[in-house]
Amino acid sequence: MPNSRFLLAALALVVLFTLIQIGALRLAFDKLGLAPEAGVTLLLVSLMGSLVNVPLFRMSAEEPDQPVPDPIRRLLREHQQPFEGVTTVAVNLGGCLLPLTFSAYLVTHAGAAMTHYLLAIAFVAGVAYVSSRPVPGLGIGMPVLVAPLAAAAAGLVLDPEFSAALAYVGGTVGVLIGADILRLKDVRKLGSPVASIGGAGTFDGIFITGILAVLLA
Repeated sequence: MPNSRFLLAALALVVLFTLIQIGALRLAFDKLGLAPEAGVTLLLVSLMGSLVNVPLFRMSAEEPDQPVPDPIRRLLREHQQPFEGVTTVAVNLGGCLLPLTFSAYLVTHAGAAMTHYLLAIAFVAGVAYVSSRPVPGLGIGMPVLVAPLAAAAAGLVLDPEFSAALAYVGGTVGVLIGADILRLKDVRKLGSPVASIGGAGTFDGIFITGILAVLLA
């Protein structure tokens, strides 16, 4: 029986092909200066990488104080490894390492000023931290459009000429910092066997946050 990561990956494929069908990915990658083929390859590699978590360390954790509230979250939790009082903190290949690598590429090649990238990241990180919440038994949750809107706004205000690159970098790195890294202190209260920086992968918010931010910028 597939676990939650495979369920999310299947959902991600549906979203991916829908976006390709309407041309949204082509527009986003054009704005980032990527050929469509390269952009789709990057997205597919990120999707496959979303199934890979690289463990970093383990910490003692508590059972969640409240039950998982809805049927979908209960279903996802049922497919997790059993919680035994210890949470493994990991980094996700598709939802963290690959978006960070692509962000580093944009920082060095897209042309915007480094100070603008840092300001965009800081702004989105603050918004992501304030708007994210621990979801007992699962991880950190955040409204889908909050970070993309914040990242797009930051890019347009800081430098309209390079707003797409600023939006992508600000959106991906900002969410990783604000909703994942700064929320590590909440991991002990989640009651989850694994807490993955970057979440379940590409479509849990990190990569798609960047794509949506580029489309809005």
